[in-house]
Amino acid sequence: MVIVIDPQNSGISGNMVLGALVGLGLNSEGLIEVMEHYASYFGDINVKITDVKKAGISATYVDVDCKDKGAIGYTELIERLDKIKHEEILPDVLKFAKRVFKTIAEAESRVHGTTISKVHFHEVGAADAVADVIGASYGFHKLGFNSKKIYGMPVALGGGRTKSEHGMLSVPTPATLEILKNVPVFGGPVDYELATPTGAALFVNMVDEFCSFYPLLLNRKIGYGAGKHDLEIPNILRIINGDSQVPTDNVSILETNLDNVTGEVIGHTFQKLMEVGARDVTVIPTITKKNRPGHLLRVITKPSNCDKISEAIIRETGTLGVRVLPYVHRNIVLRKIIPVEVDINGIKKKIRIKVGMIGEEVISSKVEYEDAKRLSEETGIPLKDVMMRADEAFKERLE
Repeated sequence: MVIVIDPQNSGISGNMVLGALVGLGLNSEGLIEVMEHYASYFGDINVKITDVKKAGISATYVDVDCKDKGAIGYTELIERLDKIKHEEILPDVLKFAKRVFKTIAEAESRVHGTTISKVHFHEVGAADAVADVIGASYGFHKLGFNSKKIYGMPVALGGGRTKSEHGMLSVPTPATLEILKNVPVFGGPVDYELATPTGAALFVNMVDEFCSFYPLLLNRKIGYGAGKHDLEIPNILRIINGDSQVPTDNVSILETNLDNVTGEVIGHTFQKLMEVGARDVTVIPTITKKNRPGHLLRVITKPSNCDKISEAIIRETGTLGVRVLPYVHRNIVLRKIIPVEVDINGIKKKIRIKVGMIGEEVISSKVEYEDAKRLSEETGIPLKDVMMRADEAFKERLE
């Protein structure tokens, strides 16, 4: 299962996350009970969940109406949370919620040039923040999303200015901008604050990987969480619950141009790189600077092996630099090696077949070259005939 949190349309806030989780199947009554139980220790609280339409799109709106008992510091808030008990709030749920609060507090401390212990919750409101964060943490774990791969799309920030405890501030507010460091964001598309500190903190703690486009997935269910205000665009957050039958991994691509290296050196380098852990090596004839013929050496490797492979390239070729394209996301199919028996002049010989699969479906098969070559040399039968017989034997096995 993979989850996609998509705040590209109208940003993200605490109640939008809650609404989307309800839309994905979270029980409304259980959510309200948890939110009101925790937030009541910080203020008067009333939560209502309704179905609404935002610019024609049906969504779930979680209305949190609360009044704080007074400003509270970050340290006191965490201490008070530790003392509150509820059968549905397991240690992992509370740990996640506390991590979200720490994200907010750290951002506020950096913005205001103070320590985290001196941060007080003014802008977000203590009771409101507790209701949103505890509720979202509860729902996130209740639906089992904490054990799934979570992708995050770029965040719409909005624009203009907004009123705050410290006067008028540009959108996004300093705390929100601080929380969303190293996260893909963009301004607009309306003159309004779309991403809030609470929403941003939930987002960065939920997401495993940020991406510009949707990953390959089978869409199973969509939840739409509504924001409070009616805008000229649908004020909604979309969360998608899907399945990915094609696994993914991360690789790094290393490249360098070679224009003064002999063919013997390139051939030796190719073999050496495979020996030290490269997943694949490609040598491409090209024209380099000053119109000289040369080669582009390209290597695919695990990110953790980049330094080792780069050093090998430099030592073997004498190049002065290696380009690194880090963490290239790729989709991969499940690979299996399946042995089959091939009849060679009345004698049965085993040969391996490399198989690519999506789920239980075989989508490709290829005879292992070294096995086919060995049988060809042993029997005197042409290589192409050995490979054809092995391929036929494998197809018969599938029938």
